[in-house]
Amino acid sequence: MEEFIRHYEKIYPQMYRTAWFYLRNQQEAEDAVQDAVLTAYEKFEQLKDREKFSAWIMKILVNRCRKRMKTWFCREEDIEDISPAQEKALSKEIDFAMASAVKQAFWELEEEERFIVALSVLGGYTSEEIAGILDKNHSTVRSRYRRALQKMRRRLEV
Repeated sequence: MEEFIRHYEKIYPQMYRTAWFYLRNQQEAEDAVQDAVLTAYEKFEQLKDREKFSAWIMKILVNRCRKRMKTWFCREEDIEDISPAQEKALSKEIDFAMASAVKQAFWELEEEERFIVALSVLGGYTSEEIAGILDKNHSTVRSRYRRALQKMRRRLEV
């Protein structure tokens, strides 16, 4: 139990950021992280190499996010639905237009590309670690990451 908690405390912020960026909804992200942690806790004794805890639990999180994405529809917020408090917070953002454009370009990527970019940029994972999470070759992950960034760059240049 204590060993699990020690490992979990190190990775929780990355898990939440990844889930939130992937699902774009605070409650869904929290639920996905909670589901992943519960599953990981129940199966922790099956993990033979404790050094791979981070990749292992992120893989569980990926599966939870994908499952939620199948049943939950990502939608853009309608501008009329933004509350005055949200509007005030948005107006404080230095470059809201650029942040919005980057988010839009990100969401135009294919699901796997979004996930690779999110794990790399938000989670700080290497291509080898991402390859382990996604059961892909690390060179495939690197090339898909580069292509995804090129797509985003082209979209932002328009």
